[in-house]
Amino acid sequence: MANQYIDMNTLKFILFEVHKLQDVLEQERYAAYDEASIDMMLDAVKDFADKEMFPYFKEMDENPAHYKDGKIVVHPQVNKYMKAGGDMGFISGSFSIESGGMQMPSMAVNASAYVQEAANNQLPGYIGLTVGAAELITHFGNKELNDTYVPKMLAGNWGGTMCLTEPQAGSSLSDIVTMAVPDGDVYKIQGQKIFISAGDYEGAENIVHLVLARIKGAPSGTKGISLFVVPKNRPATDGGLTFNDVTTVADFQKMGQRGYCTTHLFFGDKEDCKGWLVGEAHQGLKYMFLMMNGARIGVGRGAAAITTAAYHASLQYANERPQGRKLTSSGKKDVDQEQTLIINHPDVRRMLLMQKSISEGSLSLILLAAKYQDLSLSLKDSQEREKYTLLLELLTPIVKTYPSEMGKLAVDQGVQVLGGYGFCTDYILQQYLRDIRIFSIYEGTTGIQSQDLLGRKIPMENGRALQLLAAEMSKSIEEAMHHKALQSYAKELGKKVIAAQKVVQSLLEYAQKGDFQRYLADATVFMELFGNITVGWLWLDMACKAESVLRSGSTVYSKEFLHAKIHAMKFYFTYELPKTTSLAEILTNKAGLTVQDNSNIFA
Repeated sequence: MANQYIDMNTLKFILFEVHKLQDVLEQERYAAYDEASIDMMLDAVKDFADKEMFPYFKEMDENPAHYKDGKIVVHPQVNKYMKAGGDMGFISGSFSIESGGMQMPSMAVNASAYVQEAANNQLPGYIGLTVGAAELITHFGNKELNDTYVPKMLAGNWGGTMCLTEPQAGSSLSDIVTMAVPDGDVYKIQGQKIFISAGDYEGAENIVHLVLARIKGAPSGTKGISLFVVPKNRPATDGGLTFNDVTTVADFQKMGQRGYCTTHLFFGDKEDCKGWLVGEAHQGLKYMFLMMNGARIGVGRGAAAITTAAYHASLQYANERPQGRKLTSSGKKDVDQEQTLIINHPDVRRMLLMQKSISEGSLSLILLAAKYQDLSLSLKDSQEREKYTLLLELLTPIVKTYPSEMGKLAVDQGVQVLGGYGFCTDYILQQYLRDIRIFSIYEGTTGIQSQDLLGRKIPMENGRALQLLAAEMSKSIEEAMHHKALQSYAKELGKKVIAAQKVVQSLLEYAQKGDFQRYLADATVFMELFGNITVGWLWLDMACKAESVLRSGSTVYSKEFLHAKIHAMKFYFTYELPKTTSLAEILTNKAGLTVQDNSNIFA
């Protein structure tokens, strides 16, 4: 199979032209980089992904990670990839120079990860969890913890995880019971964690777990949760490693991402599991969630990458598969004509354009969030930093959710393009469909993200973040009005923004009355509305840039490429954006059918 899983021109167009990476590179924090160096880096990543990731994608699914004789057996490429991740800076890219990292802009790091995830969405998870765990240590751990663990994690020698979920707790972290008992300068840890991605695997020298646990005697609920570094093997005084009583007791066999292991861990089976407190006691949940922005952007990015890979696989098939004939002017088929390629059938084109508009819109959303993250860290003006922090906070649940939910639909359309072959293991679409299903569950389900958006982010600072985002959209609408071909689309987006504001006001009436259950009852529907409009805005931005480049006469991107971006925007505004009308109708309906206190509704 040819390596047609991504279009690098689209990635670079959105990164360099639409979201203007240069704005970030001009900041002192990122002075070591320029557009040429980032461009070369992305080409090197694509070359690596072609050779060391994509060829193993199907193989890892057919030979999944599994538990055997007390160990998790993984594909040999996992350990090779972890080592390469250290050597090539995949792990250290986002870390500061002081922490031993490369201090690369988040926009560039996310672009690199996106290429890797499109090539093989199973391998990058091992690095992603290591990055998340190391970030927690660098932000909140003391010097000893940083010196002991971070260098080996950034080098890819030691893996990392974040351990939250327990069998009885699930998403309800206030019910965590894993216990930490003071024992001199350390704590004895006892309990179990489930669904721990990359939790253990054969060949890994060490796994560093960041564990949420409750110190004995701590307050109940989330206020009593602390964060601990709990390595599988603890460093010994002689410079070696000693088993730290962290046992892998099982794994979870999954419908997708089968090469990415998910484990069930037990801590302290022999009462010899030691943990080191990170930061202050009882602040664990706050620490963990301060790192969630990056994790949730990563989930959205992974879903977008799968959607992109599935789109290119189905596009390739449509360009190769002859079937049926075009209708003649009489409305009949001429059976004497040769069969036409299925890409010439309007319904197949509709499905392909849907995939294209969702995948590229999702990529734009991810890179915009990454840009906001970069600016929130690097701008010298504190008010400007605060502005981009608020915008990032507002976008984060959308970035996680839109690619995950809409990506599922897009990949499903890819299967449909292949017809019966899409359902067969000979073709890769069925694997993409299985793989993407977990992304709307990872790092907080769609329902949780939606309640975060409507319950916390929309009212945040009296709606200031929402006002800032509306102002950004207004700038894009104003710019689009300078292009005659885009004026009608700009006006349509303006109407949708006003309609969304009316929906927010309607819902806030419930909150103002103290009826928070009704306020949040349809939060997931609101997420769909808000995400749809947000991506519509980003498509208008993309079309604006394409029009500008066409006017400039630049030959960096072909006219066909630029016209295709404008066509995809028109498709989105014709087929996707109108769905917000029915969503707004649902959200403003007063019936409240899901909150009625009547158990007989399921009779």
